[in-house]
Amino acid sequence: MMVALLAALSASASGGMRIAIPLLLIGLLRIDKLWSEIPLLRRLHPQVVIAVLVSWSLLELFASKTFGGQRVMQIVQVIFSPIVGAIMGVAIAQIRPIDEVVAHPWMLWIIGIVGGLLALVLQLVQAGWFYRLRGLPLWVIFVQDGLCIALVLFAFDAPRQGALIAMLLLWLAIRSSKEWYCWYRNQGILGLLGNPRQGKRDPD
Repeated sequence: MMVALLAALSASASGGMRIAIPLLLIGLLRIDKLWSEIPLLRRLHPQVVIAVLVSWSLLELFASKTFGGQRVMQIVQVIFSPIVGAIMGVAIAQIRPIDEVVAHPWMLWIIGIVGGLLALVLQLVQAGWFYRLRGLPLWVIFVQDGLCIALVLFAFDAPRQGALIAMLLLWLAIRSSKEWYCWYRNQGILGLLGNPRQGKRDPD
């Protein structure tokens, strides 16, 4: 059971990096079944799914390398990352059967909620730093691409290592969010720091 839960955690974290790439990978890694075991996607025709996921994956890979593309991608990812994180977590939990899940199907809901929240937290912090830095550096974008792919692969082959990376990312997200929040509050004029938006030196 623990191995499957760790795998689900690793897969959900990939949804906090990208949207289409992890869903595309999980289908290609199980080419015999494609997305027949993936919630929501199994209701669609495989050709439609692969066309949409391939197109969006290419958009994620190339559009994210420009400022305008990053801005659009951040908005879309903040909206859909919790959904993808939940889908990835539930999918891995179903691919790696857990007796307790079979006995208590509500555990799938818990896995989905936790996975969705994890992906959302990771994505929100990335969005915060995007606006803080006026765009993420290219090396960060490449690291995100690599982490997204690695976390999906780890979910299948090395769930413990994948979960460890996911927890490390969550810890970094919490630490960096504090730094971002302190910067945000310091934008106010001295004496008005209780209202960061009043008299900001660097308005949004």
